[in-house]
Amino acid sequence: MRLLIIEDEQSLLDHLQVGFKKEGFAVDTSNNGKEGLFFGLETEYDAAIIDIGLPEMDGLEVIKALRKAGRDFPVIVLTARGHWKDKVDGLESGADDYLAKPFVFDELLARVKALLRRSVGMASNTLSLGIYELDTAAKCVSVDGRSVELTSYEYNTLEYLMTHKDKVVSKTELTEHLYEQDYDRDSNVIEVFIRRLRKKLDPEGVRNPIQTQRGLGYRFSSESSS
Repeated sequence: MRLLIIEDEQSLLDHLQVGFKKEGFAVDTSNNGKEGLFFGLETEYDAAIIDIGLPEMDGLEVIKALRKAGRDFPVIVLTARGHWKDKVDGLESGADDYLAKPFVFDELLARVKALLRRSVGMASNTLSLGIYELDTAAKCVSVDGRSVELTSYEYNTLEYLMTHKDKVVSKTELTEHLYEQDYDRDSNVIEVFIRRLRKKLDPEGVRNPIQTQRGLGYRFSSESSS
């Protein structure tokens, strides 16, 4: 999952970037509102964390501009202001949740994960598609009750496909949601991950859960997994 963090306190920004990367997120960061808005308009994110008190452009204005442009990914507002009106202003600007500083990283992580689940229609950490079960909390996958060992990148690729089941996902979209900005997007690494996943999920080659739509991308078929 690809995450945008806009925060002007550099030590906090660095802390959040390291923390979310450890959790398997691809993370883009900015320390000012104008640059952060540019990132948000130019890149498809799964979620964003935006501080209210930003230089160059206020965080609330950033959120309003994103929503006006049709960017509907979940947004959590960070605020050092504890007054209820500031929280209401954040939500009315288009944010989905808020968290007052200081906060514990684990709480922010839990809130981000909850918003991500909600955005793809998941009511819990577990997604079951036929014999395939994805646990987004433990970051593990099982096939017919049997645990399948995946690398972190294989898991992230599969998680994106399963949480967007029956949707054709292009290689470009997968790359943009899984990797950093400086990643070599011309590489064939996605094809390698898809090939590995197919062998691990369907060693007999009979279910074909990850289908290739020629010239378009890949689709995790909920019908094939039943």
